[in-house]
Amino acid sequence: MELLFLGTSSGTPTRARNVSGLALLAGQGKGWYLIDCGEGSQHRLLRTTLSLHGLAGIFITHVHGDHCYGLPGLLASAGLQGRTAPLDIIAPAGIERWLLTTLELTHTTLPYTLRFHATEALAQGGLWGDGRMTVSATALSHRVPSYAYRFDATAAQPRLDFARLERDGVERGPAWGALVRGEDVQQGERLLRSADYVRHDTPAQCIVVGGDNSQPDLLMQACQGAQVLVHEATYTAAVAEGKAHHGHSSAAAVAEFAAVAGLPNLVLTHFSPRYQATPQRGLSIEDLRSEAAARYAGHLVLAADFDHFRLTREGLLVRAAD
Repeated sequence: MELLFLGTSSGTPTRARNVSGLALLAGQGKGWYLIDCGEGSQHRLLRTTLSLHGLAGIFITHVHGDHCYGLPGLLASAGLQGRTAPLDIIAPAGIERWLLTTLELTHTTLPYTLRFHATEALAQGGLWGDGRMTVSATALSHRVPSYAYRFDATAAQPRLDFARLERDGVERGPAWGALVRGEDVQQGERLLRSADYVRHDTPAQCIVVGGDNSQPDLLMQACQGAQVLVHEATYTAAVAEGKAHHGHSSAAAVAEFAAVAGLPNLVLTHFSPRYQATPQRGLSIEDLRSEAAARYAGHLVLAADFDHFRLTREGLLVRAAD
């Protein structure tokens, strides 16, 4: 799986950062998924190689505008570009009514079907999947209902180790089919164990992407077995103390949670515009980085717009070669 950040600012855009948008790529040309779609997201997409024809699903974490105001324009553009394949939108229930009303009032007709799935149902134990990805949801703590999505890549089909089969003299036939189905086969006095002849080339991969959230520990169960957590870090701890009513996390709080959860990779995003790129101008992104690094010893990333990362077979998040 791969992550391509389209927007990493909170609330309002800056010259360097757009509001929330994240593309998750299934890998090997198998389509991609959009998590949140702040205003201007389609403009960010124009600076990537991603196509709206390859978009396999849109996931909205909550109804605040910096996470969804880009939806009507993006959907209209997909229609103007000739998309005809249905598109799944997984979002809090209010998004469907708002979006359909917006399309109706602007006389926008789409040449493809929108299929809505309420995130509330996923948070109650439901799943969404398309054969490449299985997605579940977890309720978070924010001023409005907000959710995190857990993306589990569907494991590749098992394959037989043909070289070993030939080396051991196991002839092609019903035994091969039984072995690949996970069954052990008795051949004369010899027991052929499926585990010895079946290979799973793609290890399980899982990425959790959180919406706005003031309690990172709500994600403890969702993060079990995950290699990557993408979570907002809107403020440093000192600033967050006076803004608890905003429903956001500090870099310190998220880092402490990631350390306790044993997450190997932590990606922070959704930074308040007050944090500048240059330390000489007051509060900076480096303040957030230092606060998190003091509490989390794993692989820490502070995302910037257009950062592109790939999750390796070994579970390390590395910069992708664009």
